[in-house]
Amino acid sequence: MAEETRNSLDGRAEVVVQASRIGELHQHLHGVEMSPAAPVPFQLPPALRRFENRCAEQERITRAIEDHAPGTGPLVVALTGMGGVGKTALGFHVARRLTDGYPDGVLYVDLDDLRRDGSVEVADAVGELLTGLGLSPEWLERSFAGRTKQLWTRTRGKRMVLVVDNARFGSEVTPLLPASDRSLVIVTSQGALYDLDGTAAVEVTVDPLHMDDAVRLLTHLVDDPRLAGEPEATSRLAEGCGGLPAALQVAGQWVRRYRRRSLSRLVDELTAELHGKGIPMVEAVWDAAYASLTAKAARLYRLLPELPGPRIEELSAAALLLCGLDEAADALEELESAGLLDGRGEDGWRMHDLLRGHAERCARRGDPIAEEREGARRALITWYRRQAARADLLAAGPRMTFAEVPDSVGEETPDVSFPGKTEALRWLESQRLALYGCVRLAFEAGRDGDAWALCEPLWTHFLDHPHYADVMDAFRMGAEAADRAEFLPAMIRMRCQLARPLWEQGRHEDAAEQLRHALGAAQSLGDSPAERKLRASTVEFCGLLKSETGDWTGAVADFETARTIHREIDNGYGVLLQTYLLGRTALRRGAHHEAIGHLEQAYASAVEQRRERMISRAGFELGRALRLVGRLEEAHPLVSAALDGARARGSRMDEVRVLEELALLTDVQGDPSGAEVHRATARRLVAEAGGLLSDSQSS
Repeated sequence: MAEETRNSLDGRAEVVVQASRIGELHQHLHGVEMSPAAPVPFQLPPALRRFENRCAEQERITRAIEDHAPGTGPLVVALTGMGGVGKTALGFHVARRLTDGYPDGVLYVDLDDLRRDGSVEVADAVGELLTGLGLSPEWLERSFAGRTKQLWTRTRGKRMVLVVDNARFGSEVTPLLPASDRSLVIVTSQGALYDLDGTAAVEVTVDPLHMDDAVRLLTHLVDDPRLAGEPEATSRLAEGCGGLPAALQVAGQWVRRYRRRSLSRLVDELTAELHGKGIPMVEAVWDAAYASLTAKAARLYRLLPELPGPRIEELSAAALLLCGLDEAADALEELESAGLLDGRGEDGWRMHDLLRGHAERCARRGDPIAEEREGARRALITWYRRQAARADLLAAGPRMTFAEVPDSVGEETPDVSFPGKTEALRWLESQRLALYGCVRLAFEAGRDGDAWALCEPLWTHFLDHPHYADVMDAFRMGAEAADRAEFLPAMIRMRCQLARPLWEQGRHEDAAEQLRHALGAAQSLGDSPAERKLRASTVEFCGLLKSETGDWTGAVADFETARTIHREIDNGYGVLLQTYLLGRTALRRGAHHEAIGHLEQAYASAVEQRRERMISRAGFELGRALRLVGRLEEAHPLVSAALDGARARGSRMDEVRVLEELALLTDVQGDPSGAEVHRATARRLVAEAGGLLSDSQSS
């Protein structure tokens, strides 16, 4: 049933409604100060490499900042140029240099991390910026419009820098702009952004380094006397790299690996290969660096493009190689020392797109390597599926799932260590790009069982971190994969779970279409308790959608149908959940006495079954209903207990919701000063979390 999805019981649906209500009540935006303890964001990686020249570009940016007129919105500096030319490095360098003038922080978002089939779900990019500004994930508005208002509120009057990497269209950038003309936005793009309409924008073209600058950068990257001693060979090498910093890094490390040979000899060998194979010298440099690797590191280099996320870690590398952690770490360090990986940061290693392309070309050479890639892809998908299932089981507990946890991919390949629920949830978020990418990888490889099975643990992640582009893309593929595999339970479950993000984005017809297919398929289920439970869950999802759209009559009919099924299979918790939903629905449509009847039953069942979370939820709704019919003395202990429950769970949004109800209750009981204490506490919690204040909270 949908209880196992935590769709209603844990109150997340109500939390969403409450958050939306806060936004709808807003007649004008109120500034919310960050908590004094909140750190100023600084999301740039450490400056690990020498930055060379770009004086003209920096001077132009400085002039643009000086000439920027107030009242025209934030200044947008668009850095354009070919891949590998150093646009991102220049943007980072400028942002670091200007931090003193922008004391409210530096934010960074890479749009390529969020790009699916060529387009970006901008709401997810806004969400990343908001969390960088200190907004707790549970306070993120579900809708794009709501998140945009949150961004405007959080950035109003701020002096900050935003770096937007890998934009393709101006329409991807404009929704991310801070609401302050004292902020600076640095955008990198391979082409001109012609649709930055209505913004104060200046384009700065970033060309390959001039030869003198390229030589100087090469000598800084590698401390080797041959570079100074053989200037002609050094110039030939720098020229062969085309003035691209990404290529110069590899060339410098390649030179270091052959310290006993003269530089002239090394460059002559590259030139001979250039003429013999008809390839650009920069490709010959990369080929030479690749040829110098040990067998293990070379194999890892060929396989790294299989990783679907931008991060490269020792554990995922071990899964690719089917080896132990130490072997994977040694191979990664060898690739870094060869210049074929960027230096390791807090989130692992990264590979430049130019080098990723070269690695893919290396991997396409020969059939044995093609078989190697297929085996590595299979191991990687299985490893991620296993870790995600383990994390989900720890974070969400037993619930309705249909895929088994896979066995380990190899005797030596380790599992991720999850000391507790918090670490499991944190891992799911940190690996979300890889996990969602694995769904696509499995789907495109025809591994349908893996594709839909990977979606199951991603449901838990979505409930806490609503990345809509990712989840809708993944569950569409999951549903199609289940269709191709002809596995009926997954066909039904994937469509039910796809429906929720659709309706949360206001796409009610699309959600209804998914549920129509799910409900139709559910009619083919058998009569076993498990199959009837899945059928009840499907009906419940239909009721939740109807409740979302205000079809109270239809919602009640669905919840009653689902409750009947749960009674027939003796599923007490399912009966409890549907009774709670019936009570909440009656309360929303103003049938207060009817609501009390259902909620009293739900509350008593929750106490009997020792369902702590449900005791708090049902008690809160029952307290609200009792207040509305004037039974204040009965309402107060229930709402107070719900407050204790919210605080015990650490749910700030639930705590605010209960405090607002306590304020209303205390007001009616004739204690306005006590009510104001509750409202003041709610205001403080909202401000600390970075949410928007409703009019009632801000007054």
